[in-house]
Amino acid sequence: MDIVGHLINGKIDASASRLQDVYNPATGTVSKQVAIASKATVEEAIACAQAAYPEWRNTPAIKRARILFKYKELLERHADKITAMIGAEHGKICHDAAGELQRGIENVEYACGAPELLKGEFSKNAGPAIDSWSEFQPLGVVAGITPFNFPAMVPLWMFPMAIACGNTFVLKPSERDPSTALFIAELLQEAGLPNGVMNVVNGDKEAVDTLLTDKRVKAVSFVGSTPIAEYIYTTASANGKRCQALGGAKNHAIVMPDADMENTVNQLLGAAFGSSGERCMALSVAVTVGKEAGDKLIAQMREAMDTLKVGECSDASNDFGPVITKEHKEKVVGFINSAEAQGATVVVDGRNPQVAGYENGFFVGATLIDNVTKDMDSYQQEIFGPVLQVIRAETMEEAMQLINDHEYGNGTCIFTRDGEAARYFSDHIEVGMVGINVPLPVPVAYHSFGGWKRSLFGDLHAYGPDAVRFYTKRKTITQRWPSAGVREGKSFAFPS
Repeated sequence: MDIVGHLINGKIDASASRLQDVYNPATGTVSKQVAIASKATVEEAIACAQAAYPEWRNTPAIKRARILFKYKELLERHADKITAMIGAEHGKICHDAAGELQRGIENVEYACGAPELLKGEFSKNAGPAIDSWSEFQPLGVVAGITPFNFPAMVPLWMFPMAIACGNTFVLKPSERDPSTALFIAELLQEAGLPNGVMNVVNGDKEAVDTLLTDKRVKAVSFVGSTPIAEYIYTTASANGKRCQALGGAKNHAIVMPDADMENTVNQLLGAAFGSSGERCMALSVAVTVGKEAGDKLIAQMREAMDTLKVGECSDASNDFGPVITKEHKEKVVGFINSAEAQGATVVVDGRNPQVAGYENGFFVGATLIDNVTKDMDSYQQEIFGPVLQVIRAETMEEAMQLINDHEYGNGTCIFTRDGEAARYFSDHIEVGMVGINVPLPVPVAYHSFGGWKRSLFGDLHAYGPDAVRFYTKRKTITQRWPSAGVREGKSFAFPS
């Protein structure tokens, strides 16, 4: 059986004392195994990154950018192979995987602007014959720990910009679908990246803890669930590292009485059920304002959901695929059972979908639940599956209070034709990413991604301008060259 190994100092290493099965979630069968890195293996990757750092740090930004331009070409050339890898191990349908890859490539494009992004600022004659300027200098060895749900896009949020800024990188991708991250890292080597600048170690908590505690690692970026994000942030910070840790979500959409209901339903279908709901930006709760809006949404959603197809990744006619593991399927079904037991109404039931030829796959069908209340377990926790819950509210203020009271503040949306309502919503909602008739308000690559409250631990968001700040440290230099025309005596006053 094939073994997915590590990339250390430009070479693939598949040796390991421990192996873990990698499943095809559509068939429910083991497709390959992944090598689980020991502490020593991770330390070797860190050492190689540290050894490569001095030369890479001093490589001109334009030369780093040229490698990334070549890298972008390679990602596009191998797009079909990459999307097939994503589907085989994650289960994501091919068109969805292609969209994920494209959003990742956009971050590579932004990082190609490194010569402009790293210019710093300059002031001539800040004082008498005194010049002052700032520089953005790299941190050193930095690390990324990425989730299973976006095996290409989220790593591409991290290492292209980190490398463009002059750092070296150690990536620990999800061990559930590791092949994609390893392959796109190999393409960087093909693009001309020096050995040791980019390293990949597959592993579990032992690998993570090594990255969090090793003093040679200066910063850690993480995307995953909130309990783990909080652990990552706390541990990294306690070990003197810069850290950004993006956690979980419970994204709400408010449906106003004046919303274009046909458009709202179409948008909710993709936002709630795309990628089997395994997106941190998935809309998992619709809050309807007024009885009429609630009844109309339920009726039209029920009808529209009859046409949804769940199935295997290579069939582009399918709307979404399986969830990642058997255990996760059981967790999602358990939340549906819990909602029903606590008094909610399961309007469309996806607990037992029939997918011909894939009876052992980890499939959950699109599920619609009405009459959900805020005290239900299914509302309070992140389901991370193809489940849309509907809560009824009497007013917009009540709907907004529901969102503001929730512990997560990742993404949200309002469907309305009322500009005044939309403006009030965007001004007063306590969520980091807001959509107005846009259900998945994921910022483009030249803005930055991140939520509020327990959806983000750290001060800076992911990718975009914040990534430049995260992966660099500012140094400000003030200089004067004494000459015959510029002489000063002793002064004990603070300079001004």
